[in-house]
Amino acid sequence: MWAGEVLHSDILIYKMDTPPIITLTTDFGLQDHYVSAMKAVILRINPGARVIDISHDIPPQDIMAGAWVVRNAALLFPPGTIHVVVVDPGVGTSRKPVGLAIEEHLFVGPDNGIFSLIGEDF
Repeated sequence: MWAGEVLHSDILIYKMDTPPIITLTTDFGLQDHYVSAMKAVILRINPGARVIDISHDIPPQDIMAGAWVVRNAALLFPPGTIHVVVVDPGVGTSRKPVGLAIEEHLFVGPDNGIFSLIGEDF
């Protein structure tokens, strides 16, 4: 499905032969424009992307609830899926993002422990 090319010791670039599947998990809810804005940015960058909602009903700022949902849903998707997770009490701060590769899945989100449960088996 994908081939990795090392650019630097800690950066991999993946070339996919099919349109990417990108999942979204947030605590945004659906009452406003934030989820659609994320999807618009993704589709502007890659109009062929398949954007799948895992959940936008994580209780606000509940990192462990978000981690539980991601742990139980993410690896059910095909290898090569990109998982974007935004559940962060510190959103808008200088908190750094984190990217992980686990079982041929890519995870992107805040460095706040949101991936602690998905990473505990690997």
